[in-house]
Amino acid sequence: MQRVSRQWSLPGRRRAAAPLALLLLLVAGLTGCRDEPTEPVRIRIATGSPTAVYHAFGQSLAALLNRELPGVRAEVLVTAASAQNVRLVGAGEAELGFTQADVLPPREPEHPAVLAVARVYDDLLHLVTTAGGPVRTLADLRGRRVSVGADGSGTEVTSTRLLAVAQLGGDRVRHERLGLDDSLAALRDGRIDAFFFSGGLPVRGVADLAQRTSLRMVDLGEWTEPLRRAYGQVYVTRDIPRSIYRADPVSTVANPNYLIVNADLPAALVRDVTRLLMDRREELAAAHPAAGRMSPRSAIVTTPLPLHPGAARWYRDTKP
Repeated sequence: MQRVSRQWSLPGRRRAAAPLALLLLLVAGLTGCRDEPTEPVRIRIATGSPTAVYHAFGQSLAALLNRELPGVRAEVLVTAASAQNVRLVGAGEAELGFTQADVLPPREPEHPAVLAVARVYDDLLHLVTTAGGPVRTLADLRGRRVSVGADGSGTEVTSTRLLAVAQLGGDRVRHERLGLDDSLAALRDGRIDAFFFSGGLPVRGVADLAQRTSLRMVDLGEWTEPLRRAYGQVYVTRDIPRSIYRADPVSTVANPNYLIVNADLPAALVRDVTRLLMDRREELAAAHPAAGRMSPRSAIVTTPLPLHPGAARWYRDTKP
């Protein structure tokens, strides 16, 4: 097993000469003095809803970091997801976080506060309704009650853009801004007609609801090109097969998401995080299948964010 670098937890420390080291040990033994315990390095991982992919992925990553990196204390933050995660990481209120690519500005400033660790997988935009309901196409949302995602979420960004290019912006749709858990409950109780959610396959909350209620996934594949023309090239078309939610298969709009990091984190620490993220993909995939879709070759494609120097060093050394 590869040894973990500890340079990030011992800044500026140099190896003492052998005679001096022995003398210091002897003095410590005679006086009973002990080194003060080192404060653990705190890593807060900004995720999303407890029933969504970011949270499952983040919990597994936190457990991995706590186990493999001595001196690290990793924890997960429940958030509104992408847009809030970018703000938290940029402000130093979280060290790591997940975000969709379309939430990021087209060009980063010369000295960005947020950098990338990896492209991790693609988020697929779900438009979910009941199988017997009146919503069969995007146009059917006109005049209906629809959750477009929580304030500060990537779902809100993507769904609002989609409604705009489909000429359903403004008050043409009765917007609700609900997170995933509240959207699931509102659809189940008949308080909304449909909801959007952007996440990797499968979204656990949607899969759980599909076990109790017949759902319809609305096909959105025709809207990928209009979104690309209006907002940039991050959008692609991906399929949701029947096996995921026991609903008719559809195509939909997707965009990549990234694991991001505060730019001030030490390069050696970020290199260790990157190594574990790539080397332990099978373990992370046990928490959620989306994690198993990562690869070093695709992970380095993080436009418009540059890679953190520690992440770039790991990819360069391993030559993905």
